[in-house]
Amino acid sequence: MLADSAYGSGEVRAALAHAGHRAAIKPIPLRRNPKLGADQFTRDDFIIDHAARTATCPSGHTVTITPAGRATFGARCQGCPLRSRCTARTEGRALTLGARDVELVVARRAWSNGDFAHDYRHCRPMVERSIAWLVTKGNRRVRYRGVERNQHGLATRVAAINLRRLLNLGLHHHNGAWALP
Repeated sequence: MLADSAYGSGEVRAALAHAGHRAAIKPIPLRRNPKLGADQFTRDDFIIDHAARTATCPSGHTVTITPAGRATFGARCQGCPLRSRCTARTEGRALTLGARDVELVVARRAWSNGDFAHDYRHCRPMVERSIAWLVTKGNRRVRYRGVERNQHGLATRVAAINLRRLLNLGLHHHNGAWALP
């Protein structure tokens, strides 16, 4: 399954894995704090033990993860030599871990290892180009009232785009049949 990061939530990844699909989805990028430098720590620099419900920061401080999925380091950040790379909050660093945190960490790790990067970069440009062809010339909005009319209009537009693409690829009529070179 190839998709961009808009479909990269933990829930979608878990559903695809449960259905037996192999997902090549670019992970949602981690947010960076603009108040910290380029060498700042991200969520992936923390060691999370989901079974024990603990989180350990890069400095080695371990806290318990609340039932709501929050790990707050608070006073442990005071005087920490790594604080300038970790947090700008006066209250100290806090992590919020979703129910599907494991899937997201695995996805980011796989992407950084290059597991699906080639497949994604190979196929994505054509998908994005096709979407751009679909929405050009005022076709970002539906034209008609009613779902059925708009589905018909979309199907006609997609058919026309596909025909144009086939003609550009060299579709021709030969001996009573259509063929590509």
